Amino acid sequence: MKSANQLTGKQGEELAAQYLIGKGYRILERNFRAEGCETDIIAQLPDGLTVIFAEVKTRRSFVNGFPEKAVNALKADHLRISADAWLDANQWTGEIRFDVIAIILLKNQPPEIYHIPDAIVYYPDSYNI
Repeated sequence: MKSANQLTGKQGEELAAQYLIGKGYRILERNFRAEGCETDIIAQLPDGLTVIFAEVKTRRSFVNGFPEKAVNALKADHLRISADAWLDANQWTGEIRFDVIAIILLKNQPPEIYHIPDAIVYYPDSYNI
């Protein structure tokens, strides 16, 4: 049985996927796992030239802060590791981007979705969040 947090996370991932589809993105993978790391959504931009690796964070309150603030250096590292594995397996040579999609699910209010393109930028041997 899934915990309340896991169910909230799955609901957020579904909302994020539907949001991207509505924007013309093509979902390539969901919950892609490699080397003990996971990418929530891998999608291709409408132009077909760029693939995004998206981390989805969902919150039902602001007790623990804004959802996007939960993407820390460790999570960014895990996203990069799983992205590298996907890129190798799929021989993708086009552009890539690391996005964060923050979902806020407050009682009696419609979901709020904040898509933050290029939320994680990697430089050789380092990155910025």
